[in-house]
Amino acid sequence: MRISEITGRLGLTVYSPGDPAREIGGVISGDLLSFIMAEAREGWMWITIQVHLNVAAVAVLKEVPFILTASGRKPEKDLVDRCLAEGITLAGTDLSTFEAAGRLWEAGLGRPS
Repeated sequence: MRISEITGRLGLTVYSPGDPAREIGGVISGDLLSFIMAEAREGWMWITIQVHLNVAAVAVLKEVPFILTASGRKPEKDLVDRCLAEGITLAGTDLSTFEAAGRLWEAGLGRPS
């Protein structure tokens, strides 16, 4: 599923557009940065409530092209700026992490095995 399809389907607020045509191959959800560094895969989407600059650093390290901040959490300005500079899509939603993941699952975007 393309980033543009995800942002449209979930009605997300986009803070950094990244590459809307990019295909997302899976989804990971978590707030512990070390867990994301161990488990995320290139091309996946990351759902988190973390909104600080270190989120972008982990996304760059793991080649994660799409970060979704959940539960109405607004990203800090330095996170937005870094995502813009790195070409990472950064979006937000008022949905909880659980609800956002559920809607993505229902839309057919599941974590690959």
